[in-house]
Amino acid sequence: MADTFSNEAFYGLILALSAFFLATFLTPVYTYFAYKYKFWKKQKKETTTGEKLEVVAKLHEKKIARHFPTMAGVIGVVTVFAVTWICNLNREQTWLPLVGFLGGSLVGFIDDLINVFGSGKGAAGLRAPVKFAMITVIGAVLGWWFAVKLGWTAIEVPFVGDWHVGVMGMIVVFTFAVVATSNAVNISDGLDGLAGGLAMLAYGAYAVIALFQGQWMLTGFCLTVVGWLLSYIWFNVPPARFMMGDTGSFALGAGLGVVAMMTNAFFLLPIIGVMFVVEAGSSLLQIFAKKVFHKKIFVSAPIHHHLEANGWGEAKIVMRFWVIAGVFAIIGVFLATQGGIV
Repeated sequence: MADTFSNEAFYGLILALSAFFLATFLTPVYTYFAYKYKFWKKQKKETTTGEKLEVVAKLHEKKIARHFPTMAGVIGVVTVFAVTWICNLNREQTWLPLVGFLGGSLVGFIDDLINVFGSGKGAAGLRAPVKFAMITVIGAVLGWWFAVKLGWTAIEVPFVGDWHVGVMGMIVVFTFAVVATSNAVNISDGLDGLAGGLAMLAYGAYAVIALFQGQWMLTGFCLTVVGWLLSYIWFNVPPARFMMGDTGSFALGAGLGVVAMMTNAFFLLPIIGVMFVVEAGSSLLQIFAKKVFHKKIFVSAPIHHHLEANGWGEAKIVMRFWVIAGVFAIIGVFLATQGGIV
C-alpha cells in the first residue's frame, strides 16, 4: 500500500511538472498573438447595481492605461486538456472534472471574446443572467451524470456521516457547487495573481484529499491544474503580463466545484476555498446593502478593492490572502482526515 501511495504521488508530480512546462512553453506563443492582435480587456463602467465604477477606475488607472491582454486562461485550458487527455483520462475519476473545467472555460471564453472584439453597449461581455444560466445548465448536466451514471446519491457530512439526498437532491447540490464556485473564483480575479494563487492552494488541498482516498487519477487532475497555475503565477506576478480572464476563472471555478463533489468533500469547500467565500460574500453584502438600505458597507466590492481603497498595496493584499487561504487549506485537509471523508 505504501509503495502504491508513493508511486501514485510521484505520478501526480509528473503530471504537475508536465503541465508547468507545457504552459510555460505556450505562454510566449499566446503573448505574441495577444499583443499583436490587442486582446485588451474593456473595463466595465458600471457596477451590478448601475453605479459608475469610479473607485476601481481610479485605483487601476495606470494598469488600464498601459494595456495588457486578457484571455490567458486559454493557456490553462489547452494545457489541462492535453495533459489529462493524453496521460490521465478515466471515466470514473477525470471525465467529469475535465468536462466541468472545459464547460466553464467555454462560458468564460465567449464572454472574453465579446469583451475583446465586441462593440457597442454590450461590449463589456455577456450579461450576468446569461452567464449564470449557461453555467447553471453545465452544472445541472454534470450533476445528472454524477448522480445517475456514477451513482452518487449521498453527501458526506464531516463528523456526522452520509446525508442521502437522492438523485434530484444531488443534481441540485452539484449544480450549486459548480455555479457558486465559478462565480466566486471569477469575482476574485481582480488583482495580479490573486485568483490563480487561491485556486492553486484549493486544488492542492483537494489533490491531497483525493490521494488519501485512493483516487489517484483525480489527484493527478488536481495537480495538473496546480502545474498550470504555477506557470501562470510565474508570469502574472505584479506587474502582470496578462489577465486570466473569464476563460480561466470560470474554468477553475467549475472544475473546483466538480472536484469537491468527486471527493465527497462538498461541505469542506467553504473552508478550503475560504477566500473565495469572503470575496463573493463581500460583493453580495454590498449589493444587498445598496438595494435595501441604499448605503455601502465597503468603499468598493469585492473586499480586495475595499482594502486597495484603504491604502493596502496590491502585492500586500494578494500575499496575505494567499497566506489565509493556505492556512484554511491545511485545516480543510485535516478535517477531511478526521471527519470520515478519507
